[in-house]
Amino acid sequence: THTASMGESEYSFSLTTFSPSGKLVQIEYALNAVAAGFTSLGIKATNGVVIATEKKVGSSLIDDSSVKKISLLTDHIGVVYSGMGPDVRVLVRKGRKQAQQYYRTYGEPIPVSQLVREIASIMQEFTQSGGVRPFGASLLVAGVDESGPQLFQVDPSGSYWAWKASAIGKHMVNAKTFLEKRYNAEMEMEDAIHTAILTLKEGFEGQMTETNIEIGIVGLDGSFKELSQAEIKDYLGEVE
Repeated sequence: THTASMGESEYSFSLTTFSPSGKLVQIEYALNAVAAGFTSLGIKATNGVVIATEKKVGSSLIDDSSVKKISLLTDHIGVVYSGMGPDVRVLVRKGRKQAQQYYRTYGEPIPVSQLVREIASIMQEFTQSGGVRPFGASLLVAGVDESGPQLFQVDPSGSYWAWKASAIGKHMVNAKTFLEKRYNAEMEMEDAIHTAILTLKEGFEGQMTETNIEIGIVGLDGSFKELSQAEIKDYLGEVE
């Protein structure tokens, strides 16, 4: 096995060269960067989608109101990530631009799956050209369009899937197990928000408060919004 792993390691710095066993090792390392990030999750309900994440800052001296992990892509689509924030900023900017181009061309909001495909193809591009590295983040994209509520996960490889509920980041294995137990297809938004908080609590280190988690929701009215700290505080009280 030693020689086999040596063989792999010769390829570990080249992004665009397959290892003998058919792996692009840099993409696997990018997934390690995701797995080191704070936990994020998404749950699709009958009447909307919830995304939530841990938001912990490295120092009490940082103004935590300036740290945002949930971003708006369009009025009806939001995104949360686990992994490297600066990489995500690039994807958010490109995603917003794509959505705006679609709107200017067709005069209607971009379907969720189409925006996800555009973002995924940007991520895929960064696995196949020299002189770049893959994005060090996975995304959970939540939106509502003519097809109803939708939740997608996009990984550094450019793979994407639609999910009923999913989790990424540090505690994703436990979070997914918890979601598998708790999820049901009849779940409505209120229940989904409670489940999201309970799932985050599973692996949460320290006291969970309205300042160290973020929650975003999009309902059938098609407008994505982030919950205020006061609203989060109320929900935390409800699941106590």
